[in-house]
Amino acid sequence: MAHTIHVDVVSAEELIFSGEAEFVALPGEAGELGIYPKHTPLITRIKPGAVRIKVPGKTDEEFVFVAGGLLEVQPDAVTVLADTAIRGHDLDEAKAAEAKKMAEEALLNRDSLIDYAQAQAELASAIAQLAAIQKLRQKR
Repeated sequence: MAHTIHVDVVSAEELIFSGEAEFVALPGEAGELGIYPKHTPLITRIKPGAVRIKVPGKTDEEFVFVAGGLLEVQPDAVTVLADTAIRGHDLDEAKAAEAKKMAEEALLNRDSLIDYAQAQAELASAIAQLAAIQKLRQKR
């Protein structure tokens, strides 16, 4: 039997994934992180992007988009506390493209009531979501 680590991916709304994994990859603040069982403990912020979870006995990885949040790693557990999390099969490319377009327009429109930093964050999230959709599409 392969060595595993328990993984929980949680958003403010719900538990997105909970189970054993052989490997977890996600976008850390300083770059892509790869987590294996018995990993050194750490806590870090995560950027918008794809969380890939290799589940024992499955050929396809579980795929979750997160729009930022926190990661806690212990030798036997990984916890992703996401601002927003969407299961890979629930991602909507048209909705993400529309969100990107709206954020770009808000950044160009100086008279907009939207906060500039908020528009930048929404743009980064939409771009990361579109990139995650592309990654998921390539895996299939």
